[in-house]
Amino acid sequence: MGAAKAKTTRRTGSAINCKRMVAYVALLRAVNVGGTGKLAMSELRAMCEEAGFTQVQTYIASGNVVFSSQHSEAAVRDALGKRLTLYAGKPVGLVVRTAEEMAAVVTDNPFSDKPGNSAVAIFLNAPPPADALAHTTGGAGEEAHLGRREIYVNYPDGMGKSKFKIPAAKSGTARNFNTIAKLAALASGLTRQK
Repeated sequence: MGAAKAKTTRRTGSAINCKRMVAYVALLRAVNVGGTGKLAMSELRAMCEEAGFTQVQTYIASGNVVFSSQHSEAAVRDALGKRLTLYAGKPVGLVVRTAEEMAAVVTDNPFSDKPGNSAVAIFLNAPPPADALAHTTGGAGEEAHLGRREIYVNYPDGMGKSKFKIPAAKSGTARNFNTIAKLAALASGLTRQK
């Protein structure tokens, strides 16, 4: 009986060590702007490495990082979120996607015929409410579509000048499609390196 128990434990331990590595993209909200304050990308890389993530790469100084981990999306978000909270002294908005999910955002872009710097995806941690676009205000030519856990928006005159408000997107973080495509490519590169 004791030998059988030991054998089972070894198998279980072996299975834990053989978990598949997953490439992730983490997007921070309000980094390097008033509110959360400055976060050097070297600090963000160090936090990811302390959390046990591998192949860590940051992209432009606005809170974008790609890495690999054996853990689930929820566990990754929790581990990085705790470190960010300790650093900032308060919770920092954080969204996590797998490499496959980021590639799907690029593929699903309803504004692929628009310039990559005027079309954005606002990333959320949960699916947007079905009526999210019924509550928008201040639009002046903007177009919006709902995605899986994203809201796609085209800002023909640029996001900076727009008065378009989407209450359901308040907790999300936006990236333009030039950045999204680059992050998707970086994350896809990690999956090929494994």
